[in-house]
Amino acid sequence: MSGLLVRDVALLDGGRADVRVAAGRVVEVGPALERDAEEVLPGRGRTLLPGLTDAHLHLHAMAAAARSVPCGPPAVRDPGGLRRALATAAPGEDGWIRGTGYAETVAGDLDTAALDRLHAPRPVRVQHRSGALWVVNSAGAAALGLAGAGHPGVERDDSGRPTGRLWRADDWLRDRLGGRRFPDLGAVGAELTRLGITAVTDATPDLAPAAVTALAAARRDGVLPQAVHLLGAPLSGALPPEVTAGPVKVVLADSGLPDLDVLVDRVRAAHAAGRAVAVHVVTREALALLLAALDLTGVRPGDRVEHAALVPAEVVGDLARRGLTVVTQPGFLADRGDDYLRDVPAGEHDDLYRAGSLLAAGVPLALSSDAPHGPLDPWLVLAAATGRRTRSGAVVGADERLRPAAALAGYLGAPDDPGGPPRRVAAGAPADLVLLDGTPADVLDAPSAGRVRAVVLGGRVAHRA
Repeated sequence: MSGLLVRDVALLDGGRADVRVAAGRVVEVGPALERDAEEVLPGRGRTLLPGLTDAHLHLHAMAAAARSVPCGPPAVRDPGGLRRALATAAPGEDGWIRGTGYAETVAGDLDTAALDRLHAPRPVRVQHRSGALWVVNSAGAAALGLAGAGHPGVERDDSGRPTGRLWRADDWLRDRLGGRRFPDLGAVGAELTRLGITAVTDATPDLAPAAVTALAAARRDGVLPQAVHLLGAPLSGALPPEVTAGPVKVVLADSGLPDLDVLVDRVRAAHAAGRAVAVHVVTREALALLLAALDLTGVRPGDRVEHAALVPAEVVGDLARRGLTVVTQPGFLADRGDDYLRDVPAGEHDDLYRAGSLLAAGVPLALSSDAPHGPLDPWLVLAAATGRRTRSGAVVGADERLRPAAALAGYLGAPDDPGGPPRRVAAGAPADLVLLDGTPADVLDAPSAGRVRAVVLGGRVAHRA
């Protein structure tokens, strides 16, 4: 038996049809198609969509986080809870306790001394929920040899002693911990499939060759069935055929912005290599720096702003005029919006994770998760984009709400064109599909991962609920 016939489904345009798939492509869409020698997937009037694209996540970090101790809300909310979590955690193969998701609301700003008070006996490393910072205790600092470390991300106090805080030092940390072994991606691939995500963009910057090889191997072996686009692919050299290169990831770190000349050189190098840039921007200052740099370099089609966590109203038109795409994560509003309302000045609340005003100005907009740092579930992200509600029920920037169809479109752009025209179930399209309980109106009004009934990847049914 070859091919697949998805029988009697509702499409987003309101029509009902059968959908025939062969050789990894949709080959026919129409009413009451005659069955050939092919597998039949009953639709029973359910909604059929193109598979979703998550335009910004971190695959290996997702796999590692699944094996780590949660150190922040909602699992851990205070010092006592963190102390218990670390005390009862089993160490990894490297002998360390690895924690993730830490937020300052739990126990304040962590450094070596603060972490020692929470857990001193075993080496501990705790990652801030932003993903930009690791903190180690004294046992960990000794194991890493921090006193003599030369990495620029090793923070030191006024006397030159390490504080235990490591900024954007993931590769260095991995080397110190014993090599370039990467976690298995089987559970990540299965979870993405279960949620209806059929393509992803890994936004990890400056991927080492070993990381690219590991991602390609996971694709080749079927462990990771999703199409994989890489922002951290090197500027030169061929990639394995299982993965593709996207724009070049450039990080404007909160902990220290680069000089304008340094940023201009980085953008020009990417453009000269035929690549756009995808620039990590979470502050007003970082956004202003990026726009100043692009005034000097010019904009290449595909240049994009990652996160755009704070966008002043007066800058929205500038983004549109430059033709920049924004890839943002409204799921952060649902996950930590109450913290934003407390910590961000009230006059900037409407600037948080803008969406509606960007689309109204003509800025291409893609939605994504930033998993594991933000919630992976795309249906939760869609609800956050339309409701913009925090855990407590407060609304952040009501005027920035998206209509349900516009929010869904933010997950339907092609991997190489986030925010571009939403893909449709049509002849010639890749046979990456998701079948959902309910009519299109039901799906748009009440998005939920619980609606996913089947997922087709490359023309094969990869998941049934």
